[in-house]
Amino acid sequence: MLAALTQILLFQLTGEIISRGLGLPVPGPVLGLLLLFLFLLLRGGPSPELQQTAQQLLQHLSLLFVPAGTGILLHISTLEREWLPITVAMVVSTLLAMSVTALTIQFLARRQTRSDSGSAMS
Repeated sequence: MLAALTQILLFQLTGEIISRGLGLPVPGPVLGLLLLFLFLLLRGGPSPELQQTAQQLLQHLSLLFVPAGTGILLHISTLEREWLPITVAMVVSTLLAMSVTALTIQFLARRQTRSDSGSAMS
């Protein structure tokens, strides 16, 4: 478990270094997660130890929201002042994400149907 946690944290650290070093507007942990994903794709998937560690983390995922909740309470005055742009951004980004997801699923379903009908003819 310690090796898997170390691996996860090293990818997060790498993402943070890249994000800050290049001045990217993307959070380091997001880049680290993307790097971990690419690494796992190239490797053929996670090791059993990494899978087990990830399951353990997911079981306690609610604890990871405590710092975010605390941050929201610390900045409640900003939320009160900027509630409209924050709400609009959340609604628009949610609708955009749902639309892109729906279009992607639709595209992949059509592609799968063509692939299945093409292999049936062979």
